[in-house]
Amino acid sequence: MLNPSYPIKTPRLLLRPFTMDDLDELYSFHSRPDVARYVYWDARTRDETRSALEKKIGYAVLSDDNDTLNMAVELRETGTLIGDVSLFWRSREHRQGEIGFVFHPAYHGRGFATEASQELLRLAFADLDLHRVYGRCDNRNTASSRVMERLGMRREAHLVENEVFKGEWSDEVIYAMLRREWTPQA
Repeated sequence: MLNPSYPIKTPRLLLRPFTMDDLDELYSFHSRPDVARYVYWDARTRDETRSALEKKIGYAVLSDDNDTLNMAVELRETGTLIGDVSLFWRSREHRQGEIGFVFHPAYHGRGFATEASQELLRLAFADLDLHRVYGRCDNRNTASSRVMERLGMRREAHLVENEVFKGEWSDEVIYAMLRREWTPQA
C-alpha cells in the first residue's frame, strides 16, 4: 500500500491530491487539442473535465494491483496548477508500475515534467518497493520520450503500428527502469 504524505515537495513544485477547486485550471489544458493529441482521450469539455477530475480525486492512494495514484502538480511559487501525473500499480506479484504525465503547454521545456516524474519514481521504488517502472508513449511524442530519457529510463521497445490510435495506425515506444538502475535525487 502507498499513502503518500502530502504535499510532496520538490525544489519548484508541490504534488498533491486533486480537489474540485482544480476544475478551472485542469480544464485550461485538458480542453486543448494539442494536449490531447497523444493521450487516450480527446480534448475535453468542461463537463468531461469535471467527470475526469471527480475520478482523479479518488486516486490519492495505491492499495492494490491496477490502482492509480493521480496527483496535481502546482508551482510552489504561485500555486498554479500546471500538470497532472500518475503512478499506476500494474502488478503486485511482479512489482511493476507505470508512470504518466500531462502538462500545460505554457510550462513545457522547463523540466517540470522531469522534476515531478522523479518523485513518481521515488514513490515507486523507495516507498512501494517496485522492481520495474515503465512509461509508454506514441513514437511521435518526442517530448515525452525526452522526459523519460532524462529520467534515466531506457528505451526497451518500439512497437510498429501496434494499435489504431485516434483513427490511424500508431507506433508505441516503451521506456523502463529497474529499481537497481534508479538513482535517488539529492
